Amino acid sequence: MDVPFDTAHEAKKLAEVHEREEEDLAQLLSDKYGMTYTDLSMREIDTDALRVIPEAEAREAEAAAFAKVAKTLSVAIANPNNPALEKMRADIEKWGFKLKEFLVSKKSLEKALSRYSELSYAVESRAGMFAIPAYPKGSGPEAPLTKKALGEQLDAAAGLKSLDRISKIIETMFTGAFALRASDIHFEPEEEKVRLRLRLDGILVDTYFFDAAAYRQLNSRIKLLSGVKINISDRAQDGRFSISRPGPDAKSEQIEIRASFIPGNYGESIVMRILDPKATLVSYKELGIHSKLLARLEDEIRRPNGMLLTTGPTGSGKTTTLYAFLRGIHSSDIKIITIEDPVEYHLDGIVQTQVEGKKYTFAAGLRSIVRQDPDVIMVGEIRDGETADIAIQAALTGHFVFSTLHTNDSAGTFPRLADLGADPKNFGSAVTVSMAQRLLRKLHPDKKKERALTAEERAMIAKVFEPLADKSLIPEKIETVWEPVESEDDTGYKGRIGLYEAIFMDDELATFLRDNPPSNEIAKLAAKQGYLTMAQDGILKALSGITSLSEVADTVDLPRV
Repeated sequence: MDVPFDTAHEAKKLAEVHEREEEDLAQLLSDKYGMTYTDLSMREIDTDALRVIPEAEAREAEAAAFAKVAKTLSVAIANPNNPALEKMRADIEKWGFKLKEFLVSKKSLEKALSRYSELSYAVESRAGMFAIPAYPKGSGPEAPLTKKALGEQLDAAAGLKSLDRISKIIETMFTGAFALRASDIHFEPEEEKVRLRLRLDGILVDTYFFDAAAYRQLNSRIKLLSGVKINISDRAQDGRFSISRPGPDAKSEQIEIRASFIPGNYGESIVMRILDPKATLVSYKELGIHSKLLARLEDEIRRPNGMLLTTGPTGSGKTTTLYAFLRGIHSSDIKIITIEDPVEYHLDGIVQTQVEGKKYTFAAGLRSIVRQDPDVIMVGEIRDGETADIAIQAALTGHFVFSTLHTNDSAGTFPRLADLGADPKNFGSAVTVSMAQRLLRKLHPDKKKERALTAEERAMIAKVFEPLADKSLIPEKIETVWEPVESEDDTGYKGRIGLYEAIFMDDELATFLRDNPPSNEIAKLAAKQGYLTMAQDGILKALSGITSLSEVADTVDLPRV
């Protein structure tokens, strides 16, 4: 009886013979070329190594990196005579790697090259750095994006089965955060899921939900990037890392990320603050300061000595304002030194220092800075009496000092300094400007509508402007305000602008402060100077269509009528 010929079985056996012959040939050629032979089908491909050589260059050179230990890169080569290899070797040496070459079969090389399809756009992931390469046209971090679209992109990334799934999720998350101009990224573990929220224009917005398993992997990767201990989850930790992304001129730009981890009932809560250096490039003339106040401030910040203090809650833009002032006055003939906790943005031409626990505090650093012969000093925050005293002495001895305080308004600056132990008798000679500020959302210019004021709103606005000494600042017609046109995926707001108020030192105020009066009495006296309060500034911005009346009411206290 004839046995049927099994074509599929025989073809498989023949293919195995050919593969074995191919591997045997590669092994023989390795002796000829004096190279070590390896079979990549028996080895794991290190994706971090694979990323070092761009895919197009790898395919052209018929080579692929498959292992990386410290600065030694192992590369599989199928054709030692390929002319493109010389350029690849030169590039690898230029990147600081020591090259270790292996001869492989073409089939073995194809295994390594096929892994490129599994890589995310994130080209590097290590402690302190997460790098994102160039994006296809129309899909980069500056491309238009909605919260709904970001959710769909995160769905796609979370559903990947490749080894680089977590890298792709992180890449998608940050790309979306940049495109939506988020200031913070929040991970909030709950009983059955983990909530991802972005702070957009100062408001937290629910963006996505991760399952617990994915979050554990995300948590570990973010900890690795941030340089904190991965195995510690029962106490708070702080870290930071950089995101490298392509800029508009094809040069890479770095964005600092400050990460905070705290323990919770269902896992660690993570908040990542996005410190975009573009925020400091804004001129102080573009912050939203009223023209009358701006004209006075331009003179005050150029004094040879004195002190400008800006106050407000965390996230009110105080640091951005001070950096804008520093950039505005910086020139080659003055020396500016800062002491910050931490250094959030790097400014060219300015000496920036950072506090470090008990070794280098604000007070200790300020003492040292004064001996460095600066013209201008910026102290990140006055937190204690010792720092307040040294800052005041610096302002009295030929330096101009910029700093911040945590108080509700500009009038509260002086009682706060007194509470810290500073002598009120020195306020008149040292503190030249006390400012306060808030940030509020701006209406999108194409998504707003005008409406008439109600009688109650008219009465409230009249009450806000009643104490204003300079009546010329009040608009002649107060009839309408503007509101956002909201949609399912848009609030009608885009970007933020500052509200500002300031008190300037004069002889009457200096004498008044000697007895340490309460802040409400200081505010009444300062009203004679004729500058807008934050509430008045907000009302003017609402009347002119920059923001809405409801946004002003949510940001500052408005009187009831």
